[in-house]
Amino acid sequence: MTQTTASSLIVVPCLNEAAHIGALLGQLRPAAARLGARIVVADGGSTDGTQGIVEKIAAEDQRVVLLANPKRVQSAAINLAVATFGDAADYLIRIDAHGGYPADYCDRLIEEALATGADSVVVSMLTSGTGAVQKAAAAAQNSKLGTGGSKHRHMSAGEWVDHGHHALMRIAAFRAVGGYDESFSHNEDAELDYRLRRAGYPIWMSGGTHMVYYPRSTLKSLYFQYLGYGRGRAKNVLKHRMVPKVRQMIPLLVAPVVLLAFFSFVSWLAAVPFLLWAAVCLGYGLVTAIRQRNPGIALAGVSAMVMHFGWSVGFWQQLLTPRSQRKVA
Repeated sequence: MTQTTASSLIVVPCLNEAAHIGALLGQLRPAAARLGARIVVADGGSTDGTQGIVEKIAAEDQRVVLLANPKRVQSAAINLAVATFGDAADYLIRIDAHGGYPADYCDRLIEEALATGADSVVVSMLTSGTGAVQKAAAAAQNSKLGTGGSKHRHMSAGEWVDHGHHALMRIAAFRAVGGYDESFSHNEDAELDYRLRRAGYPIWMSGGTHMVYYPRSTLKSLYFQYLGYGRGRAKNVLKHRMVPKVRQMIPLLVAPVVLLAFFSFVSWLAAVPFLLWAAVCLGYGLVTAIRQRNPGIALAGVSAMVMHFGWSVGFWQQLLTPRSQRKVA
């Protein structure tokens, strides 16, 4: 494995991750030792024992630090970690507590940053699940139906991109554009990528590594997650006067289509768009389950519908709320 003199700061924003944080730090500590990196767990006020687990590990390993994040959101967590410890590092590596990573993940990110000269290295994010709902959500999120063909939802051979799942950034570039916008609780990565590109800092999609994301395990939590994503995307559009991409504009129709269906008592035609959307999603789930011979993902279409609806409601909610009443995305 290639050793580099580039220093790095590994930041893990978290909140109530007692079930995952110990194993994650156990995975990251060898990489930190190889790279001479510090691991900062920026905790948003966990009440499930997460802090105690991190404190115990930090007592055994001086590379691990627990940092209180009073603002709670991930954007603030990373900004705070960089402000506190960033002077001693060249690169910021962002790790999500709900993810799975190859053993050489951090090494590969730095290698690609040095090889390409990229100021940001993003990665493909593949989704995996265990329970019935989580497996169905994973199948939906790994599909074009669920994500509209977003590049970072599929494996890449390595390419320059506009946006991807945040993994590594040159701290000088991160600071030059002002870091994350802390008014964003969702979509802060896409918003920062927009500013990086506008300032001339190139973004490279890794062809050498990726991460695995574990989705929400209930349809309710999946809905609220995508509600936040939709609000974040609308906030991004409003801030930068951006025009949504086609793959983002299509799901915008979902909330109006559902609303229109309530008027089917006036005319049955009002329900046709809703029925077509439902048929496409549910049919996709069944066909996928048959093709993969995996009945466990037959509900992928239901998960896709929840994702589409939550995203659409969140977007319209943020877009139509008067400026004076808008909350953090």
